[in-house]
Amino acid sequence: MSAPLDFYSHFVDHLAALSQRDRGALAVLRRSLSFSPGAYPPAYPYVERFIPPQSGDQDALRQALYLVAGLYANHPQHQSGTSLARSFGLLMLDRQSPSIEKRFIALLSTDADGLPELLRQVISLLAADGRSLDYTALLKDLVSWLQPWAFETRDRMRQGWARDFYRSAPNDTTILASTSEATAA
Repeated sequence: MSAPLDFYSHFVDHLAALSQRDRGALAVLRRSLSFSPGAYPPAYPYVERFIPPQSGDQDALRQALYLVAGLYANHPQHQSGTSLARSFGLLMLDRQSPSIEKRFIALLSTDADGLPELLRQVISLLAADGRSLDYTALLKDLVSWLQPWAFETRDRMRQGWARDFYRSAPNDTTILASTSEATAA
């Protein structure tokens, strides 16, 4: 199921309003990251109202909404136009760390079950550096990622993330490649 972009923006605006007026809600949403997306009942009051009536328990939109709500609560710094992949690529560039690239490749390689934990780690790294990202775009991408049979859409989305990430890195080589060469010598 796909939703219009203004729906995604409205949800992120809702999260931003919560961050301004209800710190308890953010604590609940952060805690929800310890559970499968949508499996933590105290988070229901903040997300369920956005779930269309025809959605099932395992619907990709529902899972994506809960996951983004928890991630946003963990790091409420939204910036339109800065994809998660771009922000993470800039982090790699600044830190000159091969482990950032390895984490990114692991993220791109994961399945729906491993996605929440890896995203939580990525968001925590971005938060530690004070880097913002576009949660509206992330929500849209996660809906595609979590569709069980949308292989081509998921592959295109992952390729887009890879382009954003590597366009942030130096053009001549990536950190991982240069580190591999150094250890081989």
